Amino acid sequence: MSLARAESRRLLKRRFTKFLMLGVLLILGAVAAGTYFSNEKVTEAQVTEARAQAQRDYQQSLLSAQQDKEKCLAAQGTPEAVNWGPGCENLYTPSQEDFDYQWYMPESFEFVQEFPDMISVLAVVLAAAAFLIGASFVGAEWNSGAMMNLLLWRPQRLRVLGTKLLVFLGWFTGVTLLLGAVWAGVFRVIAEYRGTTDKLTSGAWQSLGLMGLRGLALVVAAGALGFALASLGRHTGMALGALIAIGAVQIGVYVMAGLSGLKYPEAYLAPLWGVAWLYKEFVLQDYTSCDFNTSSGCEQETFTLTWQVAGVGMTAVVVLIVGIAMWTMRSRDIT
Repeated sequence: MSLARAESRRLLKRRFTKFLMLGVLLILGAVAAGTYFSNEKVTEAQVTEARAQAQRDYQQSLLSAQQDKEKCLAAQGTPEAVNWGPGCENLYTPSQEDFDYQWYMPESFEFVQEFPDMISVLAVVLAAAAFLIGASFVGAEWNSGAMMNLLLWRPQRLRVLGTKLLVFLGWFTGVTLLLGAVWAGVFRVIAEYRGTTDKLTSGAWQSLGLMGLRGLALVVAAGALGFALASLGRHTGMALGALIAIGAVQIGVYVMAGLSGLKYPEAYLAPLWGVAWLYKEFVLQDYTSCDFNTSSGCEQETFTLTWQVAGVGMTAVVVLIVGIAMWTMRSRDIT
């Protein structure tokens, strides 16, 4: 039997793999069911009523604003003028755009606008599962001594560890692609019966497909990190401990960056890099660059974290940690 086939059987027969994937399916099923039952198909009558309600509220707000302006003008030159500010012309006047009829309509699933968030949910859930399964796949064998026994049969260290990693990533890539296709079909059906598929053009499909591929890359990266960290520590707990430690360090760096007055302290948080990767960009704002107490107002300084920068950063981290895991596998004693 080939090494790759043996590793595939070992991966698929592990109870942890089966139970965790069952949990993933339950979570995804709950998300899909919740989306289905929390949305509804909007009828023409509901659209007409929403437009009418928006117009009524607009007229009522316009009348109220006019009455306030008249009271302000009447109060000029009297002690009551202090209650209306420096000038009546500065009072708020509502516009038609402030009363969008869509705000008066029931929740309805718009596929083009809302399915990207569902892609993110799928990617995050599968990335977490990939990290845990990858860590357990190699960590349990180190802890139980099965790795030492395997190396007696196949003494090529790097080949053994590399085959394990490639088999795991290959299977999880296939699972992700399969679940991604099913996920898109499920929400396409939800949009048909509990929402709308308007603006679902070939360009929209292409954009969603590219986002799905970026989600796949995130899943693969998480799986490789979990595998490499567990291999470095020769225990599943090493990967979990490293994840907790990295999270604690990031929070500490974020707090210290904020206290020291550095711009964009959120840039030190890894989850935001994942958001930028999935959604193509994430705009950070420097809230200290604007004095909100001034009457003139100002625009805050911004920094855009692009998916290219996030991708390069995540790739560098994954390549570094996997490379160290391979190097230690070659150089350390097997005990």
